[in-house]
Amino acid sequence: MGSTASTGNGTWRNWGGTVRVRPARETAPASVDELAAAVRRAAEDGMPVKAVGTGHSFTSIAATDGLLIRPHLLTGIRHVDRAAGTVTVEAGTPLKRLNLALAREGLSLTNMGDIMEQTVSGATSTGTHGTGRDSASLAAQIRGLELVTADGSVLTCSAKENPDVFAAARIGLGALGVVTAITFSVEPLFLLTAREEPMPFDRVCADFDQLYAENEHFEFYWFPHTGNTNTKRNNRSAGPERPVPRFKGWFEDEFLSNGVFHAVNLVGRAVPASVPAIARISSRALSARTYTDIPYKVFTSPRRVRFVEMEYAVPREALVETLRELKAMVDRSPLRVGFPVEVRTAPADDITLSTASGRDSAYIAVHMFKGTPYQGYFTAAERIFTAHEGRPHWGKIHTRDAEHLSRMYPRFGEFTALRDRLDPERRFRNDYLRRVLGS
Repeated sequence: MGSTASTGNGTWRNWGGTVRVRPARETAPASVDELAAAVRRAAEDGMPVKAVGTGHSFTSIAATDGLLIRPHLLTGIRHVDRAAGTVTVEAGTPLKRLNLALAREGLSLTNMGDIMEQTVSGATSTGTHGTGRDSASLAAQIRGLELVTADGSVLTCSAKENPDVFAAARIGLGALGVVTAITFSVEPLFLLTAREEPMPFDRVCADFDQLYAENEHFEFYWFPHTGNTNTKRNNRSAGPERPVPRFKGWFEDEFLSNGVFHAVNLVGRAVPASVPAIARISSRALSARTYTDIPYKVFTSPRRVRFVEMEYAVPREALVETLRELKAMVDRSPLRVGFPVEVRTAPADDITLSTASGRDSAYIAVHMFKGTPYQGYFTAAERIFTAHEGRPHWGKIHTRDAEHLSRMYPRFGEFTALRDRLDPERRFRNDYLRRVLGS
């Protein structure tokens, strides 16, 4: 995956190609003081402010025509507290750099998403998650935050200091301030054994509760137009370390999952009628494998094929019914879907606008190859997800608004009241926040 970019005329675009904006000005502060001063200057000029990471959100959550803050100079680990089991990291640090640095220190996050290209602040602010029976999203692993608020002041929060801000700002959508540092809970480096194997769709659905209960981390991919899935079970291991052999890893993770997959999606985009046959071949391309490695090498994988994505969190107990409805919709429709559907889980957490706030959740993510019409598929999928009390991922395509979301989140009013207090003049406003949070 590449990162965000600006074109020669100053236009910023996101990774998925769904958002393009032209900010009035940009800044890359090298310190928290410089960032705070930039926010104050923008306020004096009546200019909105947004910070942007690597552009991996498919929504316009970071878009602005005002001041665009790039935090790429605010990187690195500030402090490791082994006694407390925490690490404090600058907000612009890419997850890849954090994971590598932690591994060198003999430490690791407990759980993580499946890519490492995002910045820590971008990933947590939008609710990035992996899959886990007991361990939750990146934001749920936060123990403290530092952010610059609308008046340019620096505010710190934790469960004990400004707890109301902490409850909301861990997934703050960029609406409460610009995050400048994050303190994560970490633990001594451990090993995971991954077991990947094909499994029929009907068997996964029938055995889902058991697969979920028996594994610390369970996920699977269903290939539309087929009855096939690829499953992945990650569990802690005493070792020894047995990574995927280098050539096998390159062949399966780079050549097949990226190179060949990109090529067949180009064919599918040009000749939609070929998609079901391609899906049947793709779903059988990867063989079963088992390997043991440190966490980030098991949880994450390279994703170089560009796509657009919608993801919804439904109550975990509604997962199988929701997924069966999605399959039935695809089967009876003229849609041609060349990308697999990803299914993951997360336990309930206490973050105000987390998609798992207050309930055990299952995530269903639908994708389409970049440049392929996706609106019909996403609209039909969103209708199904919404019928099952789905909550959309804040960084992925959806059409929900504040009126709808206020019914999905019992603590929605708590968040908007805090926003009124911290940013009464809406310094961090944009069209996306206006839609999902209200004016």
